[in-house]
Amino acid sequence: MKKFALLTMVLFTVAVIASAQEDKSKRPSPPASAECKFSDGKSIKIDYSSPRAKGRKIFGALVPYGKVWRAGANESTTFVTDSAIKVGGKDVPAGSYTIFAIPEADKWTLVISKKTGEWGTDYPGEGEDLARVPMTVSKTGAPVENFTIGFDQGGSKCTLQMDWENTRASVEITK
Repeated sequence: MKKFALLTMVLFTVAVIASAQEDKSKRPSPPASAECKFSDGKSIKIDYSSPRAKGRKIFGALVPYGKVWRAGANESTTFVTDSAIKVGGKDVPAGSYTIFAIPEADKWTLVISKKTGEWGTDYPGEGEDLARVPMTVSKTGAPVENFTIGFDQGGSKCTLQMDWENTRASVEITK
């Protein structure tokens, strides 16, 4: 009986260690990142998971309009800045944050949350918001299969862009 208990414990430990070392690049929504470096060397880094459209209708269906969305998949999307910045004109101190979005057909809102470390679907609530910032919405030139966060950068500003399906949501970030 003791051998069986020991064997069970060993198998359980191996299973826990194996799951902790999961290769996230093999997920259906693999990890991705984007970084913007300002002319003074300071930067913003975003880590997220990139879901695929797979022929599905995304905005207004899989991602409902008017609801807080995790802006990616899997773990929360992190937003880290090593200096004070302005996102859409709102002050954001240096630090680590979680970002969400509220998509609409003709406008989006970027939500910057002070709370970090939660699972992607766990929006901590408006009481944890640092800022809510309007985003500009436009159509992409071609369909976008993989949800992508990127930056269009130039000198003292970066434009954050979120692209998926046929939609681009963007907001300007300055120092």
